[in-house]
Amino acid sequence: MERTGSRPPVRRSVPMAVFSAALLAAGALAATAPAAGAADADLARNGGFEAGLDGWTCSGGSGTAVSTPVHSGTSALKATPAGSDNARCSQTVTVKPDSAYTLGAWVRGDYVYLGASGTGTTDVSTWTQSAGAYKQLTTSFRTGPSTTSVTVYSHGWYGTPAYYADDLTLTGPGGDPVAVPATPTGLRAGTATASSVPLSWTASAGATGYRVYRGGTKVLDTTGTSATVTGLSASSAYSFQVSAVNAAGESAKSAAVSATTAATGGGGGGSDAGLPAHALVGYLHSSFANGSGYTRMADVPDSWDVINLAFGEPTSVTSGDIRFSLCPVAECPGVETEAEFKAAIKAKQAAGKKVLISIGGQNGQVQLASTAARDTFVSSVSKIIDTYGLDGLDIDFEGHSLSLATGDTDFRSPTTPVIVNLISAVKTLKAKYGDDFVLTMAPETFFVQLGYQYYGSGPWGGQDPRAGAYLPVIHALRDDLTLLHVQDYNSGSIMGLDNQYHSMGGADFHIAMTDMLLTGFPVAGDQTKVFPALRPEQVAFGLPASTQAGNGHTSPAEVTKALNCLTKKTDCGSYRTHGTWSGLRGLMTWSINWDRFNNWEFSKNFDAYFGG
Repeated sequence: MERTGSRPPVRRSVPMAVFSAALLAAGALAATAPAAGAADADLARNGGFEAGLDGWTCSGGSGTAVSTPVHSGTSALKATPAGSDNARCSQTVTVKPDSAYTLGAWVRGDYVYLGASGTGTTDVSTWTQSAGAYKQLTTSFRTGPSTTSVTVYSHGWYGTPAYYADDLTLTGPGGDPVAVPATPTGLRAGTATASSVPLSWTASAGATGYRVYRGGTKVLDTTGTSATVTGLSASSAYSFQVSAVNAAGESAKSAAVSATTAATGGGGGGSDAGLPAHALVGYLHSSFANGSGYTRMADVPDSWDVINLAFGEPTSVTSGDIRFSLCPVAECPGVETEAEFKAAIKAKQAAGKKVLISIGGQNGQVQLASTAARDTFVSSVSKIIDTYGLDGLDIDFEGHSLSLATGDTDFRSPTTPVIVNLISAVKTLKAKYGDDFVLTMAPETFFVQLGYQYYGSGPWGGQDPRAGAYLPVIHALRDDLTLLHVQDYNSGSIMGLDNQYHSMGGADFHIAMTDMLLTGFPVAGDQTKVFPALRPEQVAFGLPASTQAGNGHTSPAEVTKALNCLTKKTDCGSYRTHGTWSGLRGLMTWSINWDRFNNWEFSKNFDAYFGG
């Protein structure tokens, strides 16, 4: 968490002129490619969409089969661009190397594109503008000397209405048939909540996606090897299976795995610690002053369910020795006495609130590079918890506190001392204080969601060993973790599971970042290293309480949209979630002090949404 200031974005936009030139070049290349022979077969599967979307994948759930308008037959594709999604619908087709192919389709819409990628030579595309009635598009290409499959696609343009496509054909010599993928193995169920069951399985060679079944009925599709089935009833037994799919078809269903949901309100796994079903988490500037003004513990409103004391800070970066003290009177006029502070903590706890010590922050660099530092960390944090009678620990390590050693690229088995020792230290504290110990974490998106693209390497072409570095810590402590609330601010644009970048300050950003945690994702694009989904009651998302508190402030209206989409699947924007999570725990904000400065706008909106 930043005491002051903000950070620049980490992504810059590509100039439109460059992109337009690329499109024009693609069209020119398409015009000069060789044509296929007249006797060649049509290799596209379900190109008339008479079997719905069978064989096709549309980005962000943007496509559907409709009965009107059609070019021929009874169905056509309708795909709707939204936000940063251009409604790309595609399928992978088996082809022969060094062979000529012609791609064609009938389309209508403001802007409609038709193309092929993965050709092994020059990928091609063509497009039309303002096709009020169906218009035929064609392009052709030659495959490379070792190309055995290509991806054919159509898409629209950003911000335009829906487009339509029908009678898509790919003519040319057929390749060796793609085999249906093997049946998935290793299906296992994680810790169930009252309304959801997380599942994971082993990847199947050749699979492009998976289908999850509950009691023999398909409930969701996914491209990863994990998913969370939601909308279940409490204290109920369920049976699940999964199949693998590709262009050739669907495998047999896996062996079934059974799971029983928890009783209503049950947590399982990480300690629920007596939190309400929907909790508001806030940081209280207790040890320092800034422009937000000092707020006494006794003056924190009842809206706040978890109060994180900011901050416990190290005596040096590598010592592991953490100290906490109240803000000096000279710096914070009106600060309470130590006795008043302790009494106020007890009063909050008597009212059902949790008070934690938060370690780190923007200025609190902690590197547990040795076992001695680890042991000092445990003893010094324990002393703070015991002195003030606190409920647990919040880890807010930022900057260089976490780093990956060269070659340490598997989040499931870290070897870097600063990570291994942190995990060991937290597990020791958890064992010391028992099941009621509240453990929360507040990483930045750079250290978590950026692991979807980079893990151990930076997005700027050089090495940045911190990208995604929180993933091994979260994964190792997931069974002890009460709540993860990633800082959805001070981060710039981040790529979501739709492979589109989403910008801070709007509902889509929070939806995309939170969906990644609740769905799971491959780390650095490696499908063999999938970060498993967290349970909804373990997840909140963090926001600045005011425009002064951080870069990426989100208006109450946009916060409400994000909550509606994640918990009800209504009010969604361009990003399509992979589930509906009514059990999402809630929100975190930096900070209680800044919310007070902003006339309690943040907490009032939370109370109004969740009924106080």
